[in-house]
Amino acid sequence: MAARKATKKPNVSKDELLAYYREMLLIRRFEEKAGQLYGMGLIGGFCHLYIGQEAVVVGIEAACEEGDKRITSYRDHGHMLACGMDPKGVMAELTGREGGYSKGKGGSMHMFSKEKHFYGGHGIVGAQVPLGAGLAFADKYLGNDRVTFTYFGDGAANQGQIYETFNMAALWQLPVVFVIENNQYAMGTSLQRASSTPELYTRGAAFGIPGEAVDGMDVLAVKAAAEKAVARCRAGKGPYILEMKTYRYRGHSMSDPAKYRTRDEVQKVREERDAIEHVRELLLGGKHASEEDLKAIDKEIKAIVNEAAEFSKESPEPSLDELYTDIYASA
Repeated sequence: MAARKATKKPNVSKDELLAYYREMLLIRRFEEKAGQLYGMGLIGGFCHLYIGQEAVVVGIEAACEEGDKRITSYRDHGHMLACGMDPKGVMAELTGREGGYSKGKGGSMHMFSKEKHFYGGHGIVGAQVPLGAGLAFADKYLGNDRVTFTYFGDGAANQGQIYETFNMAALWQLPVVFVIENNQYAMGTSLQRASSTPELYTRGAAFGIPGEAVDGMDVLAVKAAAEKAVARCRAGKGPYILEMKTYRYRGHSMSDPAKYRTRDEVQKVREERDAIEHVRELLLGGKHASEEDLKAIDKEIKAIVNEAAEFSKESPEPSLDELYTDIYASA
């Protein structure tokens, strides 16, 4: 990935910049702690961390309004935190405890929050995309001016149901923003080796869906692109595709040694393009915050994450009776 271009003076307030810094740092520290708990055997099954990609979801959420919806794949902890879900409930779900968002029965890959309009967390590659279009269809039918953000990765971009969804979304002009989180490697194969058309934002061209590539390591660039896409949707002009060029620092999941890339490559991205460091530089360079201010934020975030970890350890495992609940919807 090329070095970051010089960023123009950000057209955001000090408070907004601090909020983005705090939110991205919360995701980073939370995921680091989740990785530790996984290593200790407290998180079972699969665990896909979002470290490195924080600017995507924080920038998208900055363009949201109350009632907008989001749905994503199994790399979902960052999306939960960014839309305001409680870190305690998220971490407790990761550890399979009854204090979790799905009462400890869903784990890392299956969490939902009706209150925060978060519809998962889906383990089947690409399956959330038609579901996201369905959410947008409901909003169009109800005429409530809401927008759905449907996230999927570069690997899922080659799935057939994606194109069926594009066709219907364009045909019915659904208020859905397709967010492709292109972290370059899918499960472990470079995009250049796996896709005949690596410009993923063009994938909707056959259906008349416009798109654009965005620096997914720059939260302000993400926010600006998301606002443009949202305006189109709210104006009734149909879907839009945002290809977020981002990068994950860890393997596909905690069980992936990531031998398909070099440590030097990962370190180079960390040094030159890290999303959190970028906002840190803007805050310090613009004299919006001091080193002491940022250290205080980091201390606060670590306390929140540690509290979530302790809550997850202390929360009991779900009782056997929970095997029979939440199977059918109440009449």
